[in-house]
Amino acid sequence: LLIHYCEDCARFFHPPQPACPSCIGGNVAPRAVSGRGKIASFTVNCQAWTPDLKSPFVIAIVELEEQAGLRFLTNIVGTNPDDVAIDMSVRVIFENIEDVWIPVFEEHK
Repeated sequence: LLIHYCEDCARFFHPPQPACPSCIGGNVAPRAVSGRGKIASFTVNCQAWTPDLKSPFVIAIVELEEQAGLRFLTNIVGTNPDDVAIDMSVRVIFENIEDVWIPVFEEHK
């Protein structure tokens, strides 16, 4: 998982931008992170918005372990939605959809 990092103020930020939102510096580039974090917030969506979308599914905000406040909006997969909880440890995996790899998270025990 790559997250934008500012060399000027030594901070990660997401979503990516051409300038750092903390110091407005332009010395930014993607940097690899561990892909581990904890669920900060989540919701269980029961609406299948397209015919191929399985419901219910979990939409979550994951706080990555590299930095307090570094959050990533994603889906939680491979876990019963009733078992998802705040502060659950998760790790990134990638789902291939056509020619794109989508970062999603699963429980990390």
